[in-house]
Amino acid sequence: MKTFLYQSVTLLLAILLSSTVSLQAETTNKNGDYITVCGVVKNKGNNKRLEYANVTIKGTNVGTVTNENGEFTLKVKNDLQAQLVTISHVGFINEEIRLTGNDMSNLTISMIPQNNLLNEVIVRGDAENIIKDAIHRIKANYGDKDCLLTGFYRETARKRQHYINISEAIIDVFKTTYNNRSTNSDRVQIIKGRKLLSDKSGDTLAVKLLGGPNLAVYVDVVKNPDVLLEEEDLMYYKFKMEEPTFIDHRLQYVISLSPRVNLPYALYFGRLYVDSESMAITRAELSLDMSDRNKATQVILMRKPFGLIFKPQEVTYLVDYKERDGRMCLNYVRNEVRFKCDWKRKLFSTGYSVVSEMVVTDLNDENVKNIPHKVAFNLHDAFSDKVEAFTDEDFWGAYNIIAPTESLEKAVNKLKKQYK
Repeated sequence: MKTFLYQSVTLLLAILLSSTVSLQAETTNKNGDYITVCGVVKNKGNNKRLEYANVTIKGTNVGTVTNENGEFTLKVKNDLQAQLVTISHVGFINEEIRLTGNDMSNLTISMIPQNNLLNEVIVRGDAENIIKDAIHRIKANYGDKDCLLTGFYRETARKRQHYINISEAIIDVFKTTYNNRSTNSDRVQIIKGRKLLSDKSGDTLAVKLLGGPNLAVYVDVVKNPDVLLEEEDLMYYKFKMEEPTFIDHRLQYVISLSPRVNLPYALYFGRLYVDSESMAITRAELSLDMSDRNKATQVILMRKPFGLIFKPQEVTYLVDYKERDGRMCLNYVRNEVRFKCDWKRKLFSTGYSVVSEMVVTDLNDENVKNIPHKVAFNLHDAFSDKVEAFTDEDFWGAYNIIAPTESLEKAVNKLKKQYK
């Protein structure tokens, strides 16, 4: 069994007895050392909002992504002397915002699809050989130095349609060079974080993610060969060329994959995006094969209360890379797990969903040191147990985060009412 599968998405069903706090995305700037840029990103063709678009301060490693509503909040420190913010998204022409030196809010950025350019593109090649070539070029295309990533991590759990757990944190992620395709020395440290949990008696059955912030380590499909991209494991998959697309004005091969064989552990369906010039893997969209529920359960469930019947529904991953200083680097990861729980002697099952996401908001690769073991986030730690209660209205300060969605803000307000 691939060890990664247990390390990244192991779940524990348990009783949550924790304190609760207000959880909002404040942008108060008490010291005036940064400006805030807020807006929404849309598809100019149909006016639909674009989720997971990259929003980056041009010429720096600082950035964030849009949320599921296409909204973003970016904090730009004055000492960066930034002039432009670049917005990019798969299949669209990049857009830029010129900074004024003052806060900018309620912006609408309309992105133009690049589909019209695809009519002039003819893509040929063998899909599996393209993936093999991309694997051979990992050392040339990805970071050749140890680096320290600063990121924003959020973890939410829903019971049916309402939130029962919202936790988030600023984290540091130490990554060794991609010349070493191993995650054994990569570590995560929580810098600051907070949580908001439901205390209703009906919500006592909840989900804890073990090693949640370590998602940034183990789901890095390029660096961790145990996930998918071990050349000797490619024989287990069928690969197919799909319609190409563009990312950052560069043509991308889009290659779909599906299981070819039946193994003792679950495989994946999905798509890989490969830059046609550099042959760098720029994006991975994966879903766990759910045809054998027992295999899927082995992947995602550590243990459960007595009398509970666990029914996995869906496990998906999104892994996105971005070019920084001429090398590709991890940029955004998202994991969603959906499942149902049946109690013996109860008529109806209960549906749950757990979403974890992390965006890299800054990167440093100059003379960085590894995170000490004593402060690193342990694989078997529960994230919601590691963050504390904070009420500071300027909790995040100058840190960049993923803007909360409208549904998340409503959930926070609803949960807060339980404690008034």
